[in-house]
Amino acid sequence: MKNSELLQAIVQNAIDGIITIDAKGLIEHVNPSACQLFGYQPEEMLGRNISMLMPPPDSLQHDQYLHRYDVTHKPRIIGIGREVTGLRKDGSKFPMKLGVSEVSYTENIFYVGFIHDLTQQKDDTERLKEYALHLEELVEMRTQSLNDTIQELETAQEQISISLENEKELNRLKSRFLSMASHEFRTPLSAVLLSASLIDKYAEPFNSNDINKHVAKIKSSVAGLTFILNNFLQLEKLESGKIAATIAAFDLKELAEEITEEMQLLVKGSQIITYQHNGVETEVSLDKNLLKNSIVNLITNAVKYSGEKAKIEFTTEINANTISIMVKDNGIGIPKEDQKYLFDAFFRAHNTGSIPGTGLGLNIVARHVSLMGGKITFNSNVNKGTLFTLLFDKI
Repeated sequence: MKNSELLQAIVQNAIDGIITIDAKGLIEHVNPSACQLFGYQPEEMLGRNISMLMPPPDSLQHDQYLHRYDVTHKPRIIGIGREVTGLRKDGSKFPMKLGVSEVSYTENIFYVGFIHDLTQQKDDTERLKEYALHLEELVEMRTQSLNDTIQELETAQEQISISLENEKELNRLKSRFLSMASHEFRTPLSAVLLSASLIDKYAEPFNSNDINKHVAKIKSSVAGLTFILNNFLQLEKLESGKIAATIAAFDLKELAEEITEEMQLLVKGSQIITYQHNGVETEVSLDKNLLKNSIVNLITNAVKYSGEKAKIEFTTEINANTISIMVKDNGIGIPKEDQKYLFDAFFRAHNTGSIPGTGLGLNIVARHVSLMGGKITFNSNVNKGTLFTLLFDKI
């Protein structure tokens, strides 16, 4: 292939547009890419001024530019290249990269323009700008959202701190009130109990059943109120962490017999408390005071929620590995739906009706048993009674 044929093939198949013009700006040659780029047929372009492919004001100044370059040889585009705007046949404009070279051939000067369409590049750049702007907006929105969230968290944290301080203060006031009330009420209750005992003694010569009955009611009411006050005081000590288990060895059977004797004085009607110990061994290592308080609470509940002819069974048992303490009654029982709340403070089952109580006893028992490393279980059915069991590992 001759060099001229090769050059012609390269120009005809070039992706970019190639246009040659003479010194007067008239188009002498145009390749297919340039025709497609500007929307003309070759015959529509050949022999016409190159300014036809430029929008104003470039089209009006082009001939003057060529003349100035011919005189001064100071280029503005020739040999340099720059980004300009092209004008298509349909009047639309597009960005393009224009590089112009000056060529001397057979003592004639002509110029070759290499045109690269920048439309896609500009669109991509614009999309990138829009995307970057969108990202900046998203970042700004997310940042603002994050700042708002942080502000809300700080506000919430401040409110929680204030609430915690208020709660701590309320707990301190409650503890002080419970402690004060429990101690202050003890003095008049002791005086009432003493007076009732004196009345009972002074009334012995009269042998009056009515006096004895009313004195017994006074003593029972005082004992009940003292028990309630003791529970309030015990709860305050538990919540403030003032109670810890003091483990020591003692005779469980002796303690149980003592409790049975004391509690028998508080039964109502013809109720009876029976006690039984299973096993030969009787010595255990637990906190005697906490255990006694727990058993008294369970038996008190059994008395309170059973009928006047009820039999309350109190059993202790020591085997090779376990210490078991059971209190069983045949009272009103605990409804299934209430059983999951049974050990919550101040909770009372909905079938207790007008039977007095604070809902503290079982909560205190559960805490005391836990302090001694044991657990409490129960089985109950409405109107069939309840069995509470305290279990401890034998040390």
